[in-house]
Amino acid sequence: MTINGIVSRTASMRTNKEGKSYIGFAVKTTIPAKAGGCKQVEIFVSKDGTDAELPSYVAGQRIGLKGVLTFRKREENLYLNFHAESVDFLPENERDAIEGTIKFRGTVGKQVEKKRDKRGNPYWVFSAFSTEKHEENFSFTWVRFICFTAEKDGWLHPKARICAKGVLELSVYLDKINLSCRVEEMREWVKPAVTNETEF
Repeated sequence: MTINGIVSRTASMRTNKEGKSYIGFAVKTTIPAKAGGCKQVEIFVSKDGTDAELPSYVAGQRIGLKGVLTFRKREENLYLNFHAESVDFLPENERDAIEGTIKFRGTVGKQVEKKRDKRGNPYWVFSAFSTEKHEENFSFTWVRFICFTAEKDGWLHPKARICAKGVLELSVYLDKINLSCRVEEMREWVKPAVTNETEF
């Protein structure tokens, strides 16, 4: 994933649950809205490094990042966390951006719908959700999938479990972030058998 945005919170050293130190800061960028305009979002960024690097992260500075983006759902709020593998302090592009590939594992929703584009070519549209447990509460993150293939795999039906990979598309509708994926790879997710354990 690549992110282009403005440093919004000064970098500081933090410690994870394993006691390992890392650099933590925040970046603000924008996501386009379907009705026009855009929504500003703040992404918490972590990166391996030392306190000697902290002065490089100046609030108000535009930077480019490459790494792994993860989503965390808490009640109705969707939070974006990013682990940066590299930082560009002089990005060529001045445009806000969140671009790259999404990897998803979850459960298909209520329907898998066949549609056709303007040229009459068939494609499939469906939504699927991943489940996250936080303390005693469960949260569900939905992703809309578009699969450009003539034939639907036999296992692809409501309530099927899938592993999918494709191009991530972010948009905003009614001030909420929507996640979409243009599928490049997809297969059935077969979970290993467990005893006396929940899905989570």
